[in-house]
Amino acid sequence: MNEFVLLAGSKDTRTALVNQLQEIMDGYVRMSSYSVEEELPTSLHNQLVVLSHPLVLEEQKIRACLGTNCKLIIAKRIINYENIDKLLYLPAGTKAYYVNDSLETCLESIESLKKLGIDHIQYIPYYPGIPHVEKIDLAVTPGAFELIPDHVQEAVSIGPRLMDISTIHQILDHFQLNGPGDVISQRYLRKIIQLSKRLADANQIATDLNKHLNDVLDGVNDGILTITQDGKITVFNEELGLLLGVSAKRVIGRQIDDAIDHPELIDFLFARSQEEDRWFTFGQVEVIVHRFPLNDDQSLVATFKNARQTIELERSLRSELKKKGFVAKYTFDDMIGESSTLTRTKETARKLAKTDLTLLIQGESGTGKELFASAIHNASLRDKRPYLAINFSAISEDLMESELFGYDDGAFRGAKKGGKVGLFEQANGGTIFLDEIGDSSLKLQARLLRVLQEKEIIRIGGSKIIPIDVRIIAATNKNLLQMIEKGTFREDLYHRLRVLFVDLPSLRTRTDDIPLLVRHFIRQSQHPQVTVKPEVIEKLTSLPWYGNVRELKNTIDYMLAVCDENTIQIEDMPWESSFLKSDDSPTEDPVIPDEEDELLLILRSIQTIAERGERPNRRKITEMSTDWAKPLSEQQIRSRLDVLESRGYIVKSRGPFGTRLTDAGLRFLK
Repeated sequence: MNEFVLLAGSKDTRTALVNQLQEIMDGYVRMSSYSVEEELPTSLHNQLVVLSHPLVLEEQKIRACLGTNCKLIIAKRIINYENIDKLLYLPAGTKAYYVNDSLETCLESIESLKKLGIDHIQYIPYYPGIPHVEKIDLAVTPGAFELIPDHVQEAVSIGPRLMDISTIHQILDHFQLNGPGDVISQRYLRKIIQLSKRLADANQIATDLNKHLNDVLDGVNDGILTITQDGKITVFNEELGLLLGVSAKRVIGRQIDDAIDHPELIDFLFARSQEEDRWFTFGQVEVIVHRFPLNDDQSLVATFKNARQTIELERSLRSELKKKGFVAKYTFDDMIGESSTLTRTKETARKLAKTDLTLLIQGESGTGKELFASAIHNASLRDKRPYLAINFSAISEDLMESELFGYDDGAFRGAKKGGKVGLFEQANGGTIFLDEIGDSSLKLQARLLRVLQEKEIIRIGGSKIIPIDVRIIAATNKNLLQMIEKGTFREDLYHRLRVLFVDLPSLRTRTDDIPLLVRHFIRQSQHPQVTVKPEVIEKLTSLPWYGNVRELKNTIDYMLAVCDENTIQIEDMPWESSFLKSDDSPTEDPVIPDEEDELLLILRSIQTIAERGERPNRRKITEMSTDWAKPLSEQQIRSRLDVLESRGYIVKSRGPFGTRLTDAGLRFLK
């Protein structure tokens, strides 16, 4: 058997060359192989020795093992064609380091790549000891990963270079093996053909994918246009062709100003303004054009939506949301009353509706917290999106958690197969109303705090973090400040919920609205023709209505049921014992009566501290409270300052003036 010795510079190079030569020469020539990185033979005599590169001969260890009568062949190397396809998919003009162990091997490889036509990449040699070179994110290497600089983000390995066919024929000629030359050439070419087939298969996949994407684009109801930075059309679907009266196939690849005769549209597409949408008319069709950039390749995409179809789709969506109950039922126009108190509250709520900040509605039971929440959503920028409401006092803690956050498949025994989407996910893009938030448990409060802080949720039994875009409106008839002092409500959640706030007036403070409400409830009833005696209205106006509007409506329903001859008279009114008394009203009103003296003392303390030329703050007010009948802690002072601020009596500030009295606060003191 004819035999030769292969000496390579590295183990990887030796392995790659052995694999190549064995596949080509198997059955004709046998070889032994060694590398500088591994153990070399002690001495070689009377043998054919093939060196992988001229630099190998400069190695002292190689020269030491070469004995007498050895014939040397220095291999000519070509780029490893087995992995060359990795480079073909890189975009033209891509900059890349070519990383190898020396400048010489780098330049040889780059030259080989260019001769093979792989010249669409800007290769920059990178080798040990290279002076300063520009930073590039991509590296191409025959396998020298340890030489790649740390800042490189992506590396393409094309494997060690292989022997070219001329070196293989040199080896065959040495052994005078002319017969198998054709067979060996065919074996060599087979690998190149396999590469061509692989590239052809990849090209077919790309062609099929491109056809599939074009079919998808042509099936979309919107027109779609993509243009490069210099105005060349790269995407133009059939729907856009029908809209503009242009053949899609004829315009792709052309400049947009040559293909489309619509200067106003072209000016909009290339305008430097922040405007993303504009209304156009093409023939008889009104269209909304939306544009946005693709920053990766500096292209611009524009979508063309039929305005009439979009409006119809919006109506359909709202109808579907209404069927599911995901809509807000009330607006500010549904609020009955003309009193200054209610009018001022509505004006404030309208302004707060225009923001996306979290809002807390406080008010006694029956004052219309849900009505206000619904109206605020309908007056907001989210009015076309879902509105979901949930009452914390009506659902158990465990069920509430699964309702709000949803759960994954198998999260607990009895969980619905496939899991469940929670209310926060269903309300995404819209508003969620958390009614009676004061009835939530501390455990649930902790989860709600995370939603407010991170704008994300995790389903029960799940691990995936789900980002959400939901405005939260909460409501309560309880004194959350008092609950904080008792440890039943989290202070951090309170401050997260009360970024904005609305305090709803009780019916006792707007008795002028009672006649309007009475007439409204009668018109809504099954007996709209019923009239009310003036003395009945007078009596209704004099009652305290601790149950507020809800209690008033119940009273009207009662009188409508018992009255005769379509007239409500004084004797039709319920006994006074039927009405809620102050003792029957909730014990935790938004303003606690026995705190009023404390609030007054705090206002006087702020005034006294300011008159001394000092900065009023919680610590100084706390120190002054030691002389009161009931000293207060700094935490208690803080909660009462919140009440005073909500009434408009003070303005809290960390500036040089500290907390200060407003004009309303000064008038209250006088």
